[in-house]
Amino acid sequence: MTSDKKFKISFPLIAAVLLWLKTYVVYKTSFSITIENTMQEFILFLNPLPFLLIVLGLSFFMKKEKSRIRYVLITAFVTSFILYANVAYYRFFNDFLTLPVLFQTSNFADLTGSAAQEINLADILYFADFILLAVLAKWKPSFLYWNGFRFINRPVFYLVAAALLFTNVGLAETERPQLLTRTFDRELLVKNIGTYNYHLYDIYLQTKTSAQRALADGSELAEFENAIDSNYREPNKDWFGKAEGRNVIMISLESLQSFVINNEMNGHEVTPFLNSIIDDSLYFENFYHQTSQGKTSDSEFILDNSLFPTDRGAVFFTHSGNTYNSLTKELNGMNYFTNTMHANNKSFWNRDIMYDAFGYDCFYELNDYEVNEENSVGWGMKDDPFFKQSVEHMKEMPKPFASKLITLTNHHPFVLDEEDKYIPEYDSNSGTLNRYFQTVRYMDEAVKNMFQYLKDAGLYEDSIIVMYGDHYGISENHNAAMKQYLGKDVDPYVSTQLQRVPMYIHIPGVTDEGKGKTFDHVGGQVDLRPTILHLLGKDTQGDIQFGSDLLAENREDLVVLRDGRFITDEHVYAGNACYDRETGEEVDAESCETTKPRADEKLMYSDKIIYGDLLRFYGEEGVINNEELNEQFQTK
Repeated sequence: MTSDKKFKISFPLIAAVLLWLKTYVVYKTSFSITIENTMQEFILFLNPLPFLLIVLGLSFFMKKEKSRIRYVLITAFVTSFILYANVAYYRFFNDFLTLPVLFQTSNFADLTGSAAQEINLADILYFADFILLAVLAKWKPSFLYWNGFRFINRPVFYLVAAALLFTNVGLAETERPQLLTRTFDRELLVKNIGTYNYHLYDIYLQTKTSAQRALADGSELAEFENAIDSNYREPNKDWFGKAEGRNVIMISLESLQSFVINNEMNGHEVTPFLNSIIDDSLYFENFYHQTSQGKTSDSEFILDNSLFPTDRGAVFFTHSGNTYNSLTKELNGMNYFTNTMHANNKSFWNRDIMYDAFGYDCFYELNDYEVNEENSVGWGMKDDPFFKQSVEHMKEMPKPFASKLITLTNHHPFVLDEEDKYIPEYDSNSGTLNRYFQTVRYMDEAVKNMFQYLKDAGLYEDSIIVMYGDHYGISENHNAAMKQYLGKDVDPYVSTQLQRVPMYIHIPGVTDEGKGKTFDHVGGQVDLRPTILHLLGKDTQGDIQFGSDLLAENREDLVVLRDGRFITDEHVYAGNACYDRETGEEVDAESCETTKPRADEKLMYSDKIIYGDLLRFYGEEGVINNEELNEQFQTK
């Protein structure tokens, strides 16, 4: 009798072991987690086990066998679902889920097309252990022990689980000091504390975020004064006010990355029009997107506020109730009719709420456009008819107006109608990359037509046109295909350079007819707000912003990406390594160490402003006062 019991395995323990081994296999096969040494591999292998033992061990306290079995099965399914949800999300976004993303339920219907591209029948294997456990629970084989632990063993069990947890955390902290302060690096957190513990930590952070706003006061904003002032650069006198009084047309170029500009795909020019207007525009060839999980909505947030988006979720959802000193509000004060144009549901990405917070006069959304099956594809209305109908709206607007247009066609999964395919697909093993070149080529043609629509409407000469890529279109999950196209490995340096997006400022009568200029200094989306305002003759000294005028002569050459990477005029910091920006060769880490605190400081201050909703105190006594500083500047 005693010998027979010796070889029996507890049902909760076998469930824990199956989930543990499955999680490790998923780490190695479904996520691109960088492992630098044996210790990191051991931590990755160990980190799911303590959580699973602790959670599944709760079944030992349940008296009824049926309750224990049901609890184990439910727990196995929920943990498997969490793991799979991260896999599906990672396939496109190359990132891990956060709690705020899970609450963005109003976007789920619109995300269906993209999600369907990332799900396949073989994904049932991610639930193989749960299916096996369900079969075992039904058959109840004799080699499994179905009773709970005797009371005397429960403390021993949890002592072992706790010891494993502290071992995991201790090794992780040794390998990466101050690990839990690096909340912007989700891969680092998952690699060291595991997927499940990472989600628990994310819940803690979300709770902490809610408390931050309640406890914040204006004195915190005043503490940032020196740091904020250091971001300001005096406008270039040759460009300050160069577009004063003109209409402002800002075009968000969906998923457009710079690697397609002035490049070909199997002999086909990918962006002929965008290539042709470089000499007729102010073009910034080392301009980077700085978005996070909010993607397009993050780029909108950066444009309007010159703040970094939050590192978890989309700030359009998590902080739509904040007070903002937006570009839009500044333009309202300059008697502009401010509006944003997007032929999609007004609630998508919570835009209807956030646009009110930014101060837009009008939101032209789905119901303001004639949308039908003939002029739609993929995510919605095609770019060309969208531009054409948008210009019709512009003709009726009060002047001057400031319009932001958000394109859609060049969006994952990058599908087109046959009549819109100007070039063939690429020939890599990635259907996503293959189709990407076609949708980029379509968008290029649509932008070309947009310029003509503006000319035909008599709006072109009196406008300034700002165009920028909103975020990447090809994630790191397609590095093998990108290697084929680029002809080189996609290492951390190359991956960072692929975050460059096109940025054009086109001023008819000023930059056209070959009078434009290409700038090679680094810049990012946080620089858009001060650059646009200075071109319109509105100085931004004293504004709370983390960007600086792209045309300023003494600007700081530093771009910080939301995940902690940064680029200077000489170096690129990525993957915990430092690279020469020109050659891509890895250099001594000390070359980046002097800049890293400054880069981290920018992210930290921006986060504090957003999480604490500190701009609600803007202009109070003892807090930076924009109007007073502007008056001081004017009297200099």
